[in-house]
Amino acid sequence: MQPISVDAAPLARLRARLARLGAPLCLGIDPHPDSLPEGLTADVGGIERFARGIVEATSEHAAAVKINVAFFEAFGSAGIAALERVRADLPADLFVILDAKRGDIGPTAERYAAALFGHLEADAVTLSPYLGEDAIEPFLVFEQRVVYVLTRTSNPSARTIQDLPVDGGTLHERVAHWVAQRWPGGRVGLVVGATRPQELRRLRELVPGLAFLVPGVGAQGGELAAAVACCHGTDAPGVVSVSRAIANASRGEDWQEAAGAAAAALRASMQEVGATLGR
Repeated sequence: MQPISVDAAPLARLRARLARLGAPLCLGIDPHPDSLPEGLTADVGGIERFARGIVEATSEHAAAVKINVAFFEAFGSAGIAALERVRADLPADLFVILDAKRGDIGPTAERYAAALFGHLEADAVTLSPYLGEDAIEPFLVFEQRVVYVLTRTSNPSARTIQDLPVDGGTLHERVAHWVAQRWPGGRVGLVVGATRPQELRRLRELVPGLAFLVPGVGAQGGELAAAVACCHGTDAPGVVSVSRAIANASRGEDWQEAAGAAAAALRASMQEVGATLGR
């Protein structure tokens, strides 16, 4: 395959937005139809309206946005069309992550990459490491785009597989070393949850160059200070993703105002942590 060039430089845009905002806040968009505010219908129209409303209310405080594509795909072609519209209307300087957690090889991986990077024009995607390099390389054909490899995720049962002993450490540590050795330079980062801050700090020590996408702050109870302190690598900046603590700040008529206030408060908290770190 020939490399596919893109006009914009996603990491440069992310760096510029981080410098302006002073906080690595990533807005998580996970519009579940059962959790929509009053007045929104539990259908594809409701989730689109909700996604747009959250972006409108909060994007001024966010360096990036992470859209979980499953919440749109569940509605079939109508949901995909809604995702296309939401993606097309995002602010041009916002770093856009499509949280798809893909993991396949060969032509299938190539078509996943074509859908997410080519058609939907994501700046970054999330990928599973389970199939090895063959699942990652097809996405790197798209020049300057970024991938985040699932490493130590924020869900409670992650330890079942990710903490298995391997080579004197754990499986998630082995994944981190593999990524750092195979793809230095900043275009491949890790997904590392804030719900296990000691492991987050340990991984930052082990692979100082890699950028981290850090979920788990907010509703999952992850440690914000550790997330902010550890998300940035020396090769590329990272982000801290917050979904429900912003999007579900209110289910009443004031849902947009509440989301905006929650995002502003999180940005301020992240700025305070950054100030203590000298950033």
